[in-house]
Amino acid sequence: MPQFSQSTLDFLSDLNYNNERDWFRNNRKRYDAARTEFEFFIQAVIDRIVEFDTILKGLEAKSCVYRINRDIRFSPDKTIYKTHLGAFIVRGGRKNGDRFAGYYIHVEPGNNSMIAGGAYMPPMPWLTAIRNNIDEKGEAFLKILGNKEFRAVFGEIEGEKLKGAPKGFSKENKYIDLLRMKSYLASIIISDKDVSGPDFFDFTIRACKAMKPLNDFLNDY
Repeated sequence: MPQFSQSTLDFLSDLNYNNERDWFRNNRKRYDAARTEFEFFIQAVIDRIVEFDTILKGLEAKSCVYRINRDIRFSPDKTIYKTHLGAFIVRGGRKNGDRFAGYYIHVEPGNNSMIAGGAYMPPMPWLTAIRNNIDEKGEAFLKILGNKEFRAVFGEIEGEKLKGAPKGFSKENKYIDLLRMKSYLASIIISDKDVSGPDFFDFTIRACKAMKPLNDFLNDY
């Protein structure tokens, strides 16, 4: 099974304290090794996910893994590099993260790694479709969220909420707490020990299987 080495976590930890171009340039080989290891892991995850989520067949890790460089054009934070490795496994690759729910894998030292998924701040047409589906098929959605395996892995979904009812829905709607959400996220934080442990790959697949019904519901539009 693919497994993360301590050297990958060590590189990201060192980058956190040396976030500058000269240091990165001098440690480029360490970054290349870490990214190669991460891409290998992501491709192995994809290859297993397609066994139960066939729409992702043919997807390649390189289209899912995010760049290490931060986009600092419009940010007051001018830190150059991200201090994590991330990938969004979704149909069409990471560029479609605002169109479809998928599976997000994030490796960051300091017990900040995570497996997550669902829909993060979906654009209004998609968000409206999700809310309409909840309004029409709320019991099916609650069944997904109440699934024993989903709750064992992720607990409850999370996301910022409106203070009132969204436009077009009554505050008396029986699903109002779900309708008020602006994101529909499932996530679990992973310790450094578990990320570099022998069971992380199998747990990642387990988490993705548990997440698939949620993604299917959110992508039904």
